[in-house]
Amino acid sequence: MKRVPVLPTIIVGVAIAAMIALGLWQLLDRRPQKEAFLAQLAANPTLPAVTFPRIADETLLFRRSSAFCLEPVSITRAGAGAAGYRVIALCRTGAEGPGLRVQIGTTRDPVGKVAWGGGKVSGWIAHAPDARPLIAEVTQPHGARELMLVASTPAAGLSPNAPPSIESIPNNHLAYAVQWFLFAGVAAVIYVIALRRRGKVGARGDGSTS
Repeated sequence: MKRVPVLPTIIVGVAIAAMIALGLWQLLDRRPQKEAFLAQLAANPTLPAVTFPRIADETLLFRRSSAFCLEPVSITRAGAGAAGYRVIALCRTGAEGPGLRVQIGTTRDPVGKVAWGGGKVSGWIAHAPDARPLIAEVTQPHGARELMLVASTPAAGLSPNAPPSIESIPNNHLAYAVQWFLFAGVAAVIYVIALRRRGKVGARGDGSTS
């Protein structure tokens, strides 16, 4: 029988161990953290209102808040599923740092002009639309995503915003763990198959020279 190659076996073994470790990290560390985080967010709508944060803090998601939009710099649309489009204004607040994003309502009109002059907005804190890939949710800590204020009363001509829902926060860590375990299993199976094929090739070679 042909000897098992040491270096490739070590490399594959380390890779498989790393995949298993990542799966355990998702299952035993990240998943309990996310479940505790979701439990906190579920209670946030009942807590007292807070000032809209200048620095993104995801622990404040769904908390009631208010802010003052001195002037809308731009108004854009983002997909909202069955509701059509979310209408989001980027506001000048007069404060230092980035502007305030306010979701002022929803609409099914993809192009119509929205007339809104700003002013005081009351509502709740939510995530702003995010174009990052899904892997960012796994690797980046809480607070990395931009927040916005979702108005409890829509601007004139728009439909009301959907109320805050814990369902909008994904909890995919069990799926991530299963994926890493599957990757480890597939890698192990492929390597075993490769070793067997290598052994058969070696056996045929030995037979031809006898």
